Amino acid sequence: MADKRWNRLWELFHQALETAEDERGGFLNDVCGDDTDLRQEIEELIAAFEASPDLMEIPGFASADFETFQSDSSIIGHGIGAYRVLGLIGEGGMGAVYQAQQEKPVRRRVALKLIKIGMDTKEVVARFEAERQALAMMSHPNIAAIFDGGATQDGRPYFAMEYVPGIPITEYCDKYKLTIETRLELFLTVCSAIQHAHQKGVIHRDIKPSNVLIGLQDGKPVAKVIDFGVAKAINRPLTEHTVYTQVGRFIGTPAYTSPEQAQLTGLDVDTRTDVYSLGVLLYELLTGCLPFDSDTLLKNGYAAMQRVIQED
Repeated sequence: MADKRWNRLWELFHQALETAEDERGGFLNDVCGDDTDLRQEIEELIAAFEASPDLMEIPGFASADFETFQSDSSIIGHGIGAYRVLGLIGEGGMGAVYQAQQEKPVRRRVALKLIKIGMDTKEVVARFEAERQALAMMSHPNIAAIFDGGATQDGRPYFAMEYVPGIPITEYCDKYKLTIETRLELFLTVCSAIQHAHQKGVIHRDIKPSNVLIGLQDGKPVAKVIDFGVAKAINRPLTEHTVYTQVGRFIGTPAYTSPEQAQLTGLDVDTRTDVYSLGVLLYELLTGCLPFDSDTLLKNGYAAMQRVIQED
């Protein structure tokens, strides 16, 4: 429930920033209604955002948890390249992921990631291509593999990757009441996947349960790391189009974000950022809760959230 409120809060905060200042009050009246706590939290985030010189010129945050209402449902049932779209799996700020059926040269179920209509800006396309390149560089049994890539008739890039019919690692462990030993065995395979990414020069930057899915293979649980949408390259570009992380832009998911990532400069972000997020994931797997849950982080506004992550 906290995660849903968190997603809703950041979505509305992002939309409020894009609303003209003289129309913002009316917008908040419409979307918040009688939820005065939600409105207060959004207003505090806006105040913290506008009070920071580093954030003044940034149009919004690039949190990987943003959900929007821009999904293109008309694409379902139609073909994209060699793939027929079957249904929506999930969506974020930049793109949507669909379940699709590949008909040739082989017949198989895939996950098809596609940039949303209206989101094909130069920066978004560059980041999308960076994710595609990051996946292409890696070959590991616990990382969802990429199969193919291309562009739609209207020029939106897409790529097809391994379809993982699984659920988040924390949900799986709790649902099947896994022992601590079994949880640790699964977690070690996730560590192996992230180590492989690091050896390939890629930092994930958004490790969390929903990006570590557990599916069954030969009757045994297998972890698959997904979503390298905000990945960062180490010492070399992932694509010929340069992707800059602007100062003041939030990347990742706050509850799993390392102190250096919360600084918003990006200067000190290296492989240790993923190690920190893995530590938070392990904490959650073993205790059933987070070191700082979303409600706690949001309680006193954005600046306080940074302080908690960096100091507490």
